[in-house]
Amino acid sequence: MHKGIRRALTALTGLVAAGLLTAGLPAQTAQAASGAERCPKGYFCGFSGTSGDGEMFKTNKDLATLGSWDNKIRSLVNRAGNYACAYSEPNYDLTGEGADFLRESPNASSGEYGFTPYMDRRISSIRFVRTDRECWLNAYPRWWADPAAAPAGFGDLNRDLVPDVLVRDMAGRLWRLPGDGTGRLVGSGWNSMTAMTRHGDLTGDGDEDLLARDTAGQLWLYPGTGRGGFGTRKLVGGGWQVMRQIAAAGDLNGDGRGDLLARDSAGKLWMYPGNGRAFGSRKLVGGGWQVMNALLGPGDLNGDKRPDLLARDTAGKLWLYPGNGRGAFGSRTLVGGGWQVMENFVAVGSYNGSTLNDVLTVTNERHRGGHPGWLLGYRGTGGTPPFRASEELDGDWWGLNGAW
Repeated sequence: MHKGIRRALTALTGLVAAGLLTAGLPAQTAQAASGAERCPKGYFCGFSGTSGDGEMFKTNKDLATLGSWDNKIRSLVNRAGNYACAYSEPNYDLTGEGADFLRESPNASSGEYGFTPYMDRRISSIRFVRTDRECWLNAYPRWWADPAAAPAGFGDLNRDLVPDVLVRDMAGRLWRLPGDGTGRLVGSGWNSMTAMTRHGDLTGDGDEDLLARDTAGQLWLYPGTGRGGFGTRKLVGGGWQVMRQIAAAGDLNGDGRGDLLARDSAGKLWMYPGNGRAFGSRKLVGGGWQVMNALLGPGDLNGDKRPDLLARDTAGKLWLYPGNGRGAFGSRTLVGGGWQVMENFVAVGSYNGSTLNDVLTVTNERHRGGHPGWLLGYRGTGGTPPFRASEELDGDWWGLNGAW
């Protein structure tokens, strides 16, 4: 992990971050505006003294160099609305030997300040970013994949046979990761969605679509364009706030249209059959599903050409429910335990160029005793067990607000 993660500072009054040589100092109480309270709202301020005292520097814009304030700042505060990144080198450079930075959370209160010994009189450039990742990483993580040997029917948003992944950053921006290590912005404002799911075509045009539920409980269909983006959304309906999980799962009933699974607050699992426009009348799959806290439609995992369902229970066990082709499932089999360390499950088809369906997961803070943000790949076998041992694909999938 980058050294900046270990050294990043949130300089708030009275806060001492474990493992950092950083101390938050109490605000001055003098009546005259001579301390950190001089810093106006909306600005990052640096001071020539260690206690928010001395001369004051302020900016609300990115500065590749600091001019006369180069290597002069001792204490500081960020009252701007975005994260402030302060770098030891000009031009926000982190490539040189000994280059370092600190990260300041936004919207500090008046009078707060911090002093950081390891960056004392070492700040040479400052920039503002929407998320804390962006001080030294992109807003989106890296995703690399090979073209599949054949279309999976899901996972590919631009018809290039390379599985795409969608991620949402903490600022609410939705990004498409096309499998080449880059990211493409889909749009902003997606933090208004409380649930999202995707698995193939729902409208009959052959392009993968996206379903998203907003805070009012309305479910929206975003039709895929086949070029990596989405067209004008269409309202599926309201009242979906009663559903604890929703999972697009492919064609479960054999009619050639993509279907949706949803688990309500009473623990009932419902199948909503696709009709090429939205969904028909729902059918009850069964009760007792309140013990499941994650659902994923991974496609066919056992080689019978029918889409299956993965479900994780509250004990961390992952179960495979084989689809029966009639809108329901056969007897479940245990994939394994320990899956409570996963924050996200993502169905992608094949990411390694085969025809077998794989699954991705993103770890939470319980992974290996405190290693969130690992992207793990589980390559499908087409049989039993359904996956090979996990592969660590990338360690910088932290600080996100969902992956699909």
